[in-house]
Amino acid sequence: MTNELERTIVELQAELRNADPSERRQIEAELDLALAEREVVMAEQEGRISAEPPF
Repeated sequence: MTNELERTIVELQAELRNADPSERRQIEAELDLALAEREVVMAEQEGRISAEPPF
């Protein structure tokens, strides 16, 4: 897992706490993507999934 990804997640969580309603959906979407990316990285590192193409 990269430090940059973790830093991005923390920053987005902080932004979300202080977001006004007009920004909230965009920040939530960005946070969801970052969390999903972190999950993929962790799964690859743990060997639960392979980054290699199936062919």
